[in-house]
Amino acid sequence: MSESAPPPLSPWHPAALLATWFGSGLLPYAPGTWGSLAALPFAWIIASLWGQWALLVAAGLAFAVGIWAADIYARRSRKGDPPAVVIDEVAGQWLALAVVPPDALPYALGFMLFRVFDIVKPWPAGAIDRRLKSGFGIMLDDIVAGAYAAILLWLIMWALP
Repeated sequence: MSESAPPPLSPWHPAALLATWFGSGLLPYAPGTWGSLAALPFAWIIASLWGQWALLVAAGLAFAVGIWAADIYARRSRKGDPPAVVIDEVAGQWLALAVVPPDALPYALGFMLFRVFDIVKPWPAGAIDRRLKSGFGIMLDDIVAGAYAAILLWLIMWALP
């Protein structure tokens, strides 16, 4: 007896809403960029209301919840790392921005740096992306990209007058 495919995940299922960051990952062309953009206003609000440490905590929470949501979404879509899953970009983007106060220039620079590191995937992000396809793997390579972006963003902002 053959195993049938699981039914598609409703877009209103909590895992789908979170994995696609409320549908931003379903937008055409470059879903990771849309997910990162959709993360920015939330980052600004969190950091403005509760500080940069709260944004770091929020990135950790997004990582933990993202493991669950990305895993369910990936299994239901039968893809290792579905392009629509962008909660990994949210967690990575928030991590990158946690080192600067909410301000237009640092946030724009943090957005660009994170996108570059997420696309280029320097070691070990690329190795993680190629080898781990579970929810954990989907999330982890973007956390590494976010950490690289955070370090470089902090250094740039420290070096500026």
